[in-house]
Amino acid sequence: MFDFSSVDILDAFTRELQLCKVHEGEHVVVLSEPGSRGDYVAAAFGAAKSLGAHVVSATVPGGSPAPLPSTHTGAGPGLVSVLNDTATQGLLKSADLVVDLTREGFIHAPLQQEILKTGTRIIFVCDAPDVLIRNLPNKQDKDRVQDGVNKVRSSSVMRVTSTAGTDLTVQLAHCHPEFQTGFADDPGRWDHWPSTMVLCWPEFSDGQIVLAEGDILLPFKEYVQRPVTLHVAGGHIHEVTGGAEATLLNTFFEDSQDKWARSLSHMGWGLMRSADWFATAMYGKDELMGMDARAFAGNFLWSTGPHPHLQRDSYAHLDIAMRGCTVSLDGTDVVTAGHLVEG
Repeated sequence: MFDFSSVDILDAFTRELQLCKVHEGEHVVVLSEPGSRGDYVAAAFGAAKSLGAHVVSATVPGGSPAPLPSTHTGAGPGLVSVLNDTATQGLLKSADLVVDLTREGFIHAPLQQEILKTGTRIIFVCDAPDVLIRNLPNKQDKDRVQDGVNKVRSSSVMRVTSTAGTDLTVQLAHCHPEFQTGFADDPGRWDHWPSTMVLCWPEFSDGQIVLAEGDILLPFKEYVQRPVTLHVAGGHIHEVTGGAEATLLNTFFEDSQDKWARSLSHMGWGLMRSADWFATAMYGKDELMGMDARAFAGNFLWSTGPHPHLQRDSYAHLDIAMRGCTVSLDGTDVVTAGHLVEG
């Protein structure tokens, strides 16, 4: 009996690397660790080779001999073995594209910025095969997210409201608007396949956030069962009240022993129309990072912990994805009651 699933994975990686503008003569490094998926390593290697690139597969030691349950969170520093290895760092900095297939990537590690400054592109991939294939991006996605970035850049205030009781006012001055579009096609670009979202890094926000039943707590990959109210002032969470999920959040903040754990980080909204809100419930927690929830079209995604523009190095990082919110910029809706406003 033949396993033909590898054909679909190779095809998806080939289309993804084409979006990343891999071409003949480029140097591609496929970065993995012992816990990475072998079929992804082979697919990325084969895709790069078929596009005429010089390709190297580099496997580095994992973060621990047996990957911990905290992997696939997007919260860690990345592989310590790479953070402490200048030879591997040099390899990554010399590449045109790094296909990062490690379990955590380097999302919040300063090293990633050092690599990107050399012009290296990085595409991070860690979700399940059908999640990748279902959410394969297209060129038009970049125009959509850049339009959102331009709207944030030209606005002064973001307001987020919901029938559940959310009413948050966010000051957008110096908020460094960014986007993720699912492919890395420009020099010095990091991106995450799959991901289509607009985000920014504000400093000041005030009001309250009310998590409704069915909102998703990441990296716990749990759906909220009882409403949770978070009181925010000056960009910091001062009180969390509600049921079991409120206790979970308060315990996480306290156990982290991190002074930035209760500080708001990035926030924005998703544009990935192919995303499945219920994917988080259909997989084992170690099978995916949860990009369906993070990039779901019309969601409001907000985070805690790290803030590179305020020099806040923190791994006490939560992503919380909410449905049913209205997101407005200077009084104009970009999301209304959880639905994208087109045009």
